[in-house]
Amino acid sequence: MLAAQGLDRLPDRPAAKPDVLEAVRRMGVLQIDTIHVVARSPYLVLWSRLGDYHCEWLDELHAEGALFEYWAHAMCFLPIEDYPLYRRRLLDAIANDTWPVKWAVKWSKENPVVIEKVRSHLRENGAVRSVEFENKNRPPGGWWNWKEEKDALEALLLTGEVMIARRQNFQRVYDLRQRVLPGWDDAATPSTEEVRRTLTLRGVNALGVTFPGWVTDYYRQPKKGISQWLRALAAEGLLLPVEVEGFEGSAYIHPDRLDLLEEVASGRREPTLTTLLSPFDPLVWDRQRARELFDFDYLIECYTPAPKRRYGYFTLPILHRGRLIGRLDPKAHRAQGIFEVKALHLEPGVRVSEGLVVDLSALLRRLAAWHGTPDLVIRQSDPPELAALLEAAI
Repeated sequence: MLAAQGLDRLPDRPAAKPDVLEAVRRMGVLQIDTIHVVARSPYLVLWSRLGDYHCEWLDELHAEGALFEYWAHAMCFLPIEDYPLYRRRLLDAIANDTWPVKWAVKWSKENPVVIEKVRSHLRENGAVRSVEFENKNRPPGGWWNWKEEKDALEALLLTGEVMIARRQNFQRVYDLRQRVLPGWDDAATPSTEEVRRTLTLRGVNALGVTFPGWVTDYYRQPKKGISQWLRALAAEGLLLPVEVEGFEGSAYIHPDRLDLLEEVASGRREPTLTTLLSPFDPLVWDRQRARELFDFDYLIECYTPAPKRRYGYFTLPILHRGRLIGRLDPKAHRAQGIFEVKALHLEPGVRVSEGLVVDLSALLRRLAAWHGTPDLVIRQSDPPELAALLEAAI
């Protein structure tokens, strides 16, 4: 799984812009989140795999049309060649009045005047950010209501009339679909069955090895009947059933991953990477899978009241040579040039070795430099001696 996700070792050369697109294609999805105590999640997910790179490359690929945004695992950056798959899911959701468009359809029906005025504004004025509707100087009682306008844009996005043309300072820039994706014809949309088949195969490929209970979460597919789907795909030779030591039941791999499996099984491809993971990284976003595979019980606590937090506001899992060994609560103070580690917690049983200190200190130096915050401060750790050892190594 680590090798399939590109998380077993860093590339042997500096990253280039095409590597960003290739990484998104390899994962299939790049989940979007706006929290930015450190680099926002999509940028951090890429850094975990590519090492140092320019965040602008992701923004440029989006603006150039190589990527688009829509609901997949959650709201994600997706390769543009996959648009037909998500167009089918969108049309099915509208027809069946289901997530993620149920709210949007209902809101559009209840607010037809606002929908039409926002639609007309886009048609006549071109791409727009939601904040551009806000005008604090307009007289009270005007028909523009910023909350309504934003809701209208979101409804039009979810129902497919509007797409995100690009992001500006990470704010969405909305435009009509025919301008973002001119020439699209729904006749090119695959069937529902074809989409489920394709995304099931993609999910297995992205995970490297997977059990039925894991694969549906990747693209938020129905759980019902997944075991039969996997067996049928295996009967066609499109998947290969395998047994995994320590686990019950059949797992599956994609034939494209056979060479990788042989490398790993023979010991020729040992994981060497030490990195931090976003809470929304595909390796850990399925919390049950993280428990079953890594014995790592992980909860993001930014939505938990501060007095009830155990580890910190935005803890990042630490991946060390194939194991999840702990978590770190960071904050990049960009204006001051300081990268603060508020707390670092190792998992029970993880030994503080010289090699671990070397790898963690190198990781923190790389991460701090990439953020443009080269001054590292480590406040506390568990075990307590680790903080001092890291400070000395840094």
